[in-house]
Amino acid sequence: MKKTIIRTILLGLLFSSVSFAGGDSLAGQKKVEQICQACHGLDGQGINDTYPKLAGQFADYMVRALMDYKSGARKNAIMSGFAATLTENDMENVAAYYSRLDANRLHDLSIK
Repeated sequence: MKKTIIRTILLGLLFSSVSFAGGDSLAGQKKVEQICQACHGLDGQGINDTYPKLAGQFADYMVRALMDYKSGARKNAIMSGFAATLTENDMENVAAYYSRLDANRLHDLSIK
């Protein structure tokens, strides 16, 4: 019983840290409003089917993708240009913002 409780707590901590990657959601929202929303939307749903949906995506995945665009390991002229303007902290913040959004529905985007 005690081991089960400890495992549950540890798993909860692990998944919560992965989901938000230590970023600041509010700072991420501000960066999204400046750069990302034109294609991916403030709600992370993408403005049309051409653009990936980012709402609910794993934060660590988004940070890695942005780092790869910035380094050139991942190729996309548009994303590479935008990623080049981001610091690692910006990437973590954007990832924290989009990862906290519900992937399946539009919703109130105010951060409390």
